[in-house]
Amino acid sequence: MLHRSARVLVGLFAMAACAAPLAAQATPDRASAVEVRRQFMADLDTMYTKLTALANAFPADKFAWRPAPGVRSVGEVFMHVASEFYVYTPMSFGAARSTVVPRGQDGMSKFEAQSTKDDVLKHLRGGFDYATSSVMAVPADSLAGTHKLFGRDFTIIETSVGMTSDMHEHLGQLIAYARMNGIVPP
Repeated sequence: MLHRSARVLVGLFAMAACAAPLAAQATPDRASAVEVRRQFMADLDTMYTKLTALANAFPADKFAWRPAPGVRSVGEVFMHVASEFYVYTPMSFGAARSTVVPRGQDGMSKFEAQSTKDDVLKHLRGGFDYATSSVMAVPADSLAGTHKLFGRDFTIIETSVGMTSDMHEHLGQLIAYARMNGIVPP
């Protein structure tokens, strides 16, 4: 069984591979790349809003609930998303990752284990703020072309599609967790 961080990396590479045909058609120019970032940020804002509303809908005692042994709990999934705001979202745009999430598999696991409702709400906000400021600070000229991520060259289209796809997947997962616990998603 792959470790959680390895699964995330495999998932990001798989999503990037799916986006590759689109990116292969044309590497975006500066104006197109700026528009991709604008749309990405709008989607990120929507995701943050939905995830925060969903986290608030869960009672605090349900954050430890998990559908089966060895599967992330409600709180751990929310913290995983928060870690993506802190780490993978900025890196996807060529910005520096936050140091809030310690490096390595153990660091990621320790971060995700801080999964109380208060931790989740704090880190969703903090991670979203960090992602927003980091991505928006990337100069427009740096958005076009490709940049290295996990040792490969990616376009802004590939990384944007990869990040939003992954976050939408986790939102769906959390909606299913909510319904399994009798919580009506907002």
